Amino acid sequence: MQLSVNGKQVDIGDALRTHIEENLGPAVEKYFSHATDAHVTVLKENNDFKVDIQVHVGKRIMVQSQGNSNDAYAAFEEALEHIAKRLRRYKRRLRDHKGRAQDEVLPAQAYVLQGGGDSDEEASDNPVIIAEMPSEIETMSVSEAVMRMDLANVPAMMFRDTKHGGLNMVYKRQDGHIGWVDPKVQTGS
Repeated sequence: MQLSVNGKQVDIGDALRTHIEENLGPAVEKYFSHATDAHVTVLKENNDFKVDIQVHVGKRIMVQSQGNSNDAYAAFEEALEHIAKRLRRYKRRLRDHKGRAQDEVLPAQAYVLQGGGDSDEEASDNPVIIAEMPSEIETMSVSEAVMRMDLANVPAMMFRDTKHGGLNMVYKRQDGHIGWVDPKVQTGS
């Protein structure tokens, strides 16, 4: 597994880099031996450290987690614990994904819009696009979409439903449950 360790507003020392390299690989390989690459970012904000870990465990499957602490090692251990927990939870389903036939993928465009912040100014009708990047909408079941959303630690995921081919979305609700949007066209009265 290829590993990159970066620091933002902090210098990553050899001891921390070695600690990350020695612990991340075995923790991931314990549950999933074919991970392709991992990215670890250590960020210092005020007196706290924030560690982001992203591991690509398969084609188009990414596991992501964060850890926060006043110590960089503790923040890394927290993020690593979240990664291990997710991999342990979905171990069987991730292995089953490996042998699955290639599903159809729709090309899509992902946009990042500039947030309005807390200003008192009126919202513009034309928000500023900060980033534009190619994306793909995969065909999968609802349960697989929920798994992928949890693994990637994202608030929502759009996908094509394997049953009817329509676009669907799953999202994390504020009460902690998962919501599912299935905009099927209803015909008749």
